[in-house]
Amino acid sequence: MKILKILGIIVLILIGVPLIVALFVPTDYGASRAIVIDRPLDEVYDFAKYLKNQNQYGKWNLMDPEMEHYYEGEDGTVGFVSGWKSDNPEVGHGEQEIIAMQEGKRIDFELRFFDPFESTDKAYMTFSEIDAGQTEVAWGFDGKMAYPMNLMVPMMGMEEMIGNDFQTGLDNLKRLLEK
Repeated sequence: MKILKILGIIVLILIGVPLIVALFVPTDYGASRAIVIDRPLDEVYDFAKYLKNQNQYGKWNLMDPEMEHYYEGEDGTVGFVSGWKSDNPEVGHGEQEIIAMQEGKRIDFELRFFDPFESTDKAYMTFSEIDAGQTEVAWGFDGKMAYPMNLMVPMMGMEEMIGNDFQTGLDNLKRLLEK
């Protein structure tokens, strides 16, 4: 009986400690990366505002060339939706919608993931002219993970993982536009 009591206490500790720690871990997280592209701001912005162009440089699109795409609305305008369905669990099923645009400065997206998990988060791209022939582009993401799943944010290295994906996409965008 004493062994069962000890095992019960160990199980409670193994379950309770992570739940208590999760109370102190932020539920919000984000990632962003930036790059300088040797092209004028209007050229960079005019290419990036079309979500269909992300198929040429976004890491997730390049992970599954066979994924199904669907679109709703007029690309490059507020309300345009770009969706994807993939059998690759790292890509899954989701869509992004342009929810706001500041011409030549910023594009805001709503990301809706359906599979392998459900969530809705925000992403953005910002554009800054460094000089007449150089543009800094930043690509970022703001997410939320509810308690107690928020404990996974530091454990999985979400900022680094998502940030690295953005960096890959930005590197691809730079190569594409500087050809």
